[in-house]
Amino acid sequence: MKKENFVTLVMSTIGGLIFALGMCMALLPEWNTFKQGIVCGAVGAVVLIAMVIVRRKMTGALPIQLNGRTIGIIAYSVFSTLVLGVGMCMAIIWEGLMIWGIIVGIVGIGLLLGLIPMIKGIK
Repeated sequence: MKKENFVTLVMSTIGGLIFALGMCMALLPEWNTFKQGIVCGAVGAVVLIAMVIVRRKMTGALPIQLNGRTIGIIAYSVFSTLVLGVGMCMAIIWEGLMIWGIIVGIVGIGLLLGLIPMIKGIK
């Protein structure tokens, strides 16, 4: 395994776990840790952003250029993730919406899969 892949693996795992724990802390009222969850989630997000910067530096890639295409891809990925999340909430949390939640979740997964040809292109 190359060094940049190992560093990416470690940083993304740590950042993802901290972010997920923070979101659980913030969104589960039984835990009563909303403010601490927001801080924990923000720390996880910072670690994940640092992982992207470190990975690009280690591979010698140019910094990310913010142009219209990049902003469009970011907006599309946020929308797709929100659709998947709403589907999960419908299926798991909101009562009586299991089937609709599964359908909305599948649509969200399909939208997220659309990112692959959008970013890499079809050859």
